[in-house]
Amino acid sequence: MNKSTAPLFLSHGSPMTAIEPGAAGAFWQRLGPAIEAGGGRPRAILVVSAHSLAREPLLMAAAQHTTVHDFSGFPEPLYRLRYDAPGAPELAPRVAALLQAAGLPVHSNLEPGLDHGIWAPLRFVWPDADIPVLPLAFPPDWSPAKLFALGQALAPLADEGVLVLGSGSLTHNLRLVFAAGRPPLDAPEIPECAAFRRWFAERAAAADWPALFDYRAQAPYAVLMHPTDEHLLPFFVAAGAGGATAAGRAVHQSLTYGCLAMDAYAFGERAGALAEAVARV
Repeated sequence: MNKSTAPLFLSHGSPMTAIEPGAAGAFWQRLGPAIEAGGGRPRAILVVSAHSLAREPLLMAAAQHTTVHDFSGFPEPLYRLRYDAPGAPELAPRVAALLQAAGLPVHSNLEPGLDHGIWAPLRFVWPDADIPVLPLAFPPDWSPAKLFALGQALAPLADEGVLVLGSGSLTHNLRLVFAAGRPPLDAPEIPECAAFRRWFAERAAAADWPALFDYRAQAPYAVLMHPTDEHLLPFFVAAGAGGATAAGRAVHQSLTYGCLAMDAYAFGERAGALAEAVARV
């Protein structure tokens, strides 16, 4: 059986990234081949997106997904994009069993649909939309530590050929982006964003999870970068899936609009090999 890669966190950015991919899009295009070169093609992707939320963990176990355009006010070509990947209903019982064994609640339904936090990056990573996807909606009121524990429960999936993917944004304050009209895509980074990203990368590399769990109190400009934290919370699920003591490795760092980070992280013992594979592609 092919093995999947390290659990990943991808910053998916604005919906416009789907048609203006920039540096992150170039990274995503390298990521798929790098994953396949290092551990083989995943048999399925379990994805936790900042745009799929529920009161308790919820598996969306449809046999076939449709593309959800969960935004408004964007250019018309964006609404023509499709990423109708197959679902992974056969994986749902395994995921449910892992969460239940960890004492966590879990529910399942047959609701189809991939939000833009899922399909926008995946259309570059695997453009043929032929890898089954199982979204796991999560409770946005769970703490980073509790979501890390949820990720720990999912850790065995990596050895079963399943990619555990968190999709959100390392920084996410849309008021800053649109305060005076949308700035240029390549606007210079504001100092507050740079300080937050640097702190996060340092703490992740040191596997300083107590500090990261308490990031809203300890990270510089945390509340400015995340007025609400649902876009950062998928990071902790992916991190937990990498192992309790594993560091997080930044495998891509770039920026849009001066304050919207597109950073990506890999976790666990496979993270270093993935970073090297991405660099070679």
